[in-house]
Formats: sequence, structure tokens, C-alpha cells
Amino acid sequence: MGNFINIGYGNIVSSNRIVAIVAAESAPIKRLIAEAREKSNLIDATQGRKTRGVIITDSNQVILSALLPDTMASRLIVTKE
Repeated sequence: MGNFINIGYGNIVSSNRIVAIVAAESAPIKRLIAEAREKSNLIDATQGRKTRGVIITDSNQVILSALLPDTMASRLIVTKE
């Protein structure tokens, strides 16, 4: 079984599927989120909070998180070791 990362508020993602963790503020990422929403490839794991981090998976799923990318990356690094 693969490793998992807590992306906040009880939501967990398989770390083996993560391609990138990026900040949500830039215009290109906002467009990526809008396109994923249109294609039903968007998973909102913010629990109603502000989106701060975006996870992109190898299966083209886009996952929204209320955690900052740095926080998620540090959890990923700790999990991998």
C-alpha cells in the first residue's frame, strides 16, 4: 500500500499520485482550476475554507486544499522518509 499525505481537515491523498503542489493565487492556476471544474476533474478538499494550495495528480485530477503548498510539501517529505 502506498504512502498518504494529510492535506487538511481529515482529507488524505496518495502521495504516489502527486505530480505538483502549487499556490492557488496565480492566473494560470485559476484557469487550470476552472478547466478541471468544467471537466469534472476537480476535488474540493477545502471544507469551505479559502483555497491556498492546489495538488495536481498524474491522473489529471486537481485537488484544492486550504493548506499552503509549503505545509503540504513538508508533510510529504516527512511521510517519504
